[in-house]
Parts: sequence; C-alpha cells; structure tokens
Amino acid sequence: MKTQISKSASGVRAMKAGLSAILVALLSACVNYAGIHSDQQMAQPQQYESTQSLPAESGHWPSADWADQFGDAQLKALLEEALKGSPTIAQARARIAGAQAYTETAKASTMPHVNADYSLTRQQFSGTAAVPPPYAGSWQTQNSGLLSASYDLDLWGKNREALKAAVSQLQASEADAELVKLTLTTALARTYNQLARLYVLRDIAQQEVERRERIDRITAGRIATGLDTQVERKTAQANLATARSALAALDGSILTTRYQLAALMGKGPDRGLEIARPALGVGDEVRLPDNLPADLVSRRPDIVAARWRVDAITHEVKEAKAEFYPDINLSAAIGLDAFGFGRFLTAASRTGSAGAAIHLPIFDAGELRAQLKGRYADFDDAVATYDQTLISALSGVATQLAQIRSSDVQLDDAQTAQQAAREADDLAITQYKGGLTNQLTVLNADMNALQADQAVANLLMDRRDQQIALASALGGGYVDTSSEATRSADSAAPSNPVVAAR
Repeated sequence: MKTQISKSASGVRAMKAGLSAILVALLSACVNYAGIHSDQQMAQPQQYESTQSLPAESGHWPSADWADQFGDAQLKALLEEALKGSPTIAQARARIAGAQAYTETAKASTMPHVNADYSLTRQQFSGTAAVPPPYAGSWQTQNSGLLSASYDLDLWGKNREALKAAVSQLQASEADAELVKLTLTTALARTYNQLARLYVLRDIAQQEVERRERIDRITAGRIATGLDTQVERKTAQANLATARSALAALDGSILTTRYQLAALMGKGPDRGLEIARPALGVGDEVRLPDNLPADLVSRRPDIVAARWRVDAITHEVKEAKAEFYPDINLSAAIGLDAFGFGRFLTAASRTGSAGAAIHLPIFDAGELRAQLKGRYADFDDAVATYDQTLISALSGVATQLAQIRSSDVQLDDAQTAQQAAREADDLAITQYKGGLTNQLTVLNADMNALQADQAVANLLMDRRDQQIALASALGGGYVDTSSEATRSADSAAPSNPVVAAR
C-alpha cells in the first residue's frame, strides 16, 4: 500500500516537473521585453534651488474663498455664479464622468462574467448530410438554453494594472477639473479687477476733461484782455476734445469688459450690463507659506494631474509587460438543448462543458515590443511634463512675488511724484489765470499731473492683479486628497512610480 502511495506521489512530482519544464521552455521560446526600459525619474521640488526667491515668511496658503480678502460681495457672487453656469465647468464634469465610466469598464475586466442565452430555431435538415433519421429531411424546432461563465485568471496582473491605470487617469481628470475651476475664477477675478481699473482711469479722465474745460475758459478770458491769441484758444479746444475722446474710449472699454465678465460666467452679454462698479479693497498682507516648494506639489492641481498621469502610464507599462506572458481563461457552461418543446426540460436534454484556454505569444513580428516601447515613450513624456509643470509652478510663484515687491517700491515713489505733480498743476493754473505764465507751462504741468495720476492708479491695480495671480499660483486653496481615497480602494499610486515602470 505504502509502495503504491509512494509511486503515486512520485508520479505527481514528475508531472509537475514536466509541466514546469514545458512552461519554462515555452516562455524562453516566446517573445520577451529584454533591453526595453526607462531611466527617467520624476523631479523632487528640492532639486530646484528656490530658497532665495521663495523665502519662508510664515504666511498662509490661500483658502478656497481667497477672493473674500478684497471685501467685494459682488465679486464673490460672480465667482459662485460662474462655477454654476460656465460651460467650461460642465465640460470638466463630462470628462470626469467619461473617466469614471472607463474605470468601471476596466474593473469589469477583473471580475468573472456570467451570461444566459436562449435560442429557438426552426430548420429543415438535409436528408443526405450528417443528421441521422428520423430528423434527416424533416423540419424541426430546436430549443437551446445556455448559462455560461468565464474568468480570466490574470496571473500576471494585466487586468489589475489596467484598472489601476484607469483609476489614476480618473484622479488626473478630477485634478484637471480643479484646474479648470481655478483658471476660471482667476480669470474672472482679474477681469473684474480690470473693470475696477477702467473705472478709476475714467474718474481720472473725467477730472482731466474738467481741467481742460477750465483751461479753455481761462484762455478765453486772457484773449479778451489781450494776453493770449486764437492760437492758444485753438490749442485749448484741441486738448479738450482729446480729453473727451479718451473718456469715451474708456467708456467703450468698460462696456467690453462687462461683456467679457458675462462670457466667463457662461451668460449672455446683457448679464454684463447688470454688474455694478467694483468696490475692491487692498487685500491681505502678502507673505509666502513655509516649506513652499515641497508642499506646492499637493497644492497645485496642474502638478497633481501631471503626477497622476505619470502613475497611470506606470501601470500601463506593467500592463504592456504582462502581454508577453501566457493568458489563461477558464470557462464553464450548462444548459438544455433539444428538438421540439416536449423534451426541452427533460434530463436527457442537459448539456455542459468546462475548460481552459491558454494564449501564449511566440512570434508576433515585434508587435508587443513596439507597444511596450510606445508605453515607455509615453512614460518619459509624462515625467518630462511633470518636471516642466513643477518648474513653471515655482517660477510662477517667484515671479508674482517679485512683481508685488516691485510694485510696493514703485508705489511709494509714484505717490510722491503724484503729490508734487498735482501741486505744480494747481500752481500753474493759478499763475496762468493771473497772467504770470503762459499756456505751454500750464499744459506741461497738466500732462505731468495726468500721467502721475494714471501711474498711481495702474500700480494699485497691478498690485491687486498680482495678488490674485499669486493666490492662483499657490493653488487657490486646492489640496490634493485623492491619494487617501485611492489607497482605500486598493488602487493607490506607488510611492516611486519610476521604479515600478522599469
């Protein structure tokens, strides 16, 4: 008895050894991906020197309601309206829905499939073919019902990697949607600030029209006393017309800016006509948060999206590698098959099957290797895109900060120049009215005062525009929380996707 058991065990081991040898032989004979790899690695924020340009100032990251710092309730309402009605937001939501559907499709590939089929066929069988009597040459009704199941063993993880890639693409789509929101709100806030700029410049232009009218009246009085000629009068009238033309141009710019705001909100141009004059405040003190380069990678939606795309292609590389290995599918079916209706539900009509199908690529003229090379090329491109996105983000923050600091310095000098130019203008008009100076002196002083007023107004508006741009460059209150959700679904990104892609 023991001898028989020993022989049986020996036979099983021999069978396993034989199967292993056959499998090794088949794998060595089939196509492989030797020599295909990538050495690209995602850059770390610390690789790029930025401590001088981006100093730690113990500031705070922007919150989702960063626009509230300017104290304009209308701006807040416009931003909320835009997020609800803009077609660009609807497009982003549609892309997320498409990515979600693709993820569900990929998940279905990892699960068993069960199908039920039924067919009813009325057929005349040939009397000279393989069908025996009494069915040969007769009409028969064939009933067939089949319940089948199939399952891909996915021994090498091809379907699982496809699912992980789809999940990562979904996360990238969601980050893209946040980027669309941030881009939209930033554009709307900056356009709204432009509307505020135009109103301030219009006030200055209106004051200039009034000054030119005053100069024209003084010139008319001086002509009556013989101090000026018609040359000065015509000059004063020309300057007055020019000032009125500049005022009309600003009115046109205000109108077109209203239309731009309406378009950003996803509304018709008439909606822009309802927008009141902005009442924007100075905003919060500008200070950068600590540990900025490292934290920025989870605060900027464009960087997050680029990182998830690297992760997605990492899994696509693994999926492409799995194509080189045997693919084993299990299938089983049970059903009923009979001629006529009377015998369909009888035990004799039962039918069943079970089996396995193995697919092993042996020679494909280099198709699988070419596909893997393509995936690695996509991986290299995604890594380079991520690196460039990170560089652009750091540069963007540094640029906005430098512009704000520069505007602060310029503003002090510009306000001093404005005060001096305004006093000189008032003094020149007083002297001109009293006959102590000529019109050219008045016009020069008036032009200097106008330019000084415009310079201060533009610097104030530029600084606020730069504050808005800085809030956007710091992510606009976005924080990436997708990693936790993905890990809970057992589809998280690897800590080092580059290693996984090699």
